[in-house]
Amino acid sequence: MKLLFELSGEHPDLPAAELECVGTVLDRRAQVAVAECPEPKAAGRLALTHAVMEYLGECEPTRAAFEDLLRDLAITTEKPFVGRGKMIQGSRMDIERLDLERLIGTLIAGPVSLRDPVEEYRAVVSEDRCYFGRVIQKIDRGAFEARNPMRRPFFHPGVMMPRMARALVNISLVRPGERVFDPFCGTGGILLEAREIGVRILGSDFDPAMVDGYRQNLPGSDVMIADATAVPICDGALDSVVTDLPYGQSVRIHGDSMDRLYDGSLAEIRRILRPGRRAVVVTHRDITGIAARHFTVLQEHEQRVHKSLTRRILVLG
Repeated sequence: MKLLFELSGEHPDLPAAELECVGTVLDRRAQVAVAECPEPKAAGRLALTHAVMEYLGECEPTRAAFEDLLRDLAITTEKPFVGRGKMIQGSRMDIERLDLERLIGTLIAGPVSLRDPVEEYRAVVSEDRCYFGRVIQKIDRGAFEARNPMRRPFFHPGVMMPRMARALVNISLVRPGERVFDPFCGTGGILLEAREIGVRILGSDFDPAMVDGYRQNLPGSDVMIADATAVPICDGALDSVVTDLPYGQSVRIHGDSMDRLYDGSLAEIRRILRPGRRAVVVTHRDITGIAARHFTVLQEHEQRVHKSLTRRILVLG
């Protein structure tokens, strides 16, 4: 099924990259993408998307072109509906958002209900295109806020927020029922998000205090104290690896240097990962050269967290 996605503006590339876990991206503009998705319900796992729509069409960003699109679609519905418009910054539509919404209400045959609609039709204008779809799912961003790290039984400063953790799990392309491993699991934030979408999880950490905290946050989940450069896991046993590598001497590290730790842990990730599957690793500096010794670097992303921390995200295969 061809779907239209209204994406978060939190990052220029990660929201579209995340869509690979549910389908093949066919087209994209700022904060919008079109993808072919074999299982539309799977889109509920996304973190950096606002709304998922059945793709109905697209046109030039003009009133005349949008009127022609709606007339060609000739949509008729018996369900109360509402028309919504979204103008992405930098879009070039020649009418205002409210006029766009009035056109939807006028040119779709059916009962309009602004108060209690059953269906929502939405136009999203981005750059040089106007996309149109019927909303089939909205991502519950409040659920991520409910899993804020400060609300967990065990909290440690500097952990990743749930939406970003979920996005990284999704970018790894792990599927429900498969197993993901985090060799620097800390308090378990990444694996908590993986568990939420039905993925089997396994964590390890060299710091016993972190493992104890993990057990408080994810009781009953598999976790072990282990050196990330020598984990007791068979070759090719895991479907994906997603991890936030240690950033400095504020964490307990088993190794003579950070570079040696990174090299050894990436070599071990390569060993335990199934052929053809992905690892997603995050660190505070560019380790592309180290990663390239063991993997093909498929994607590189940067996310500025605050003035003293920029996350560097590598997708490896």
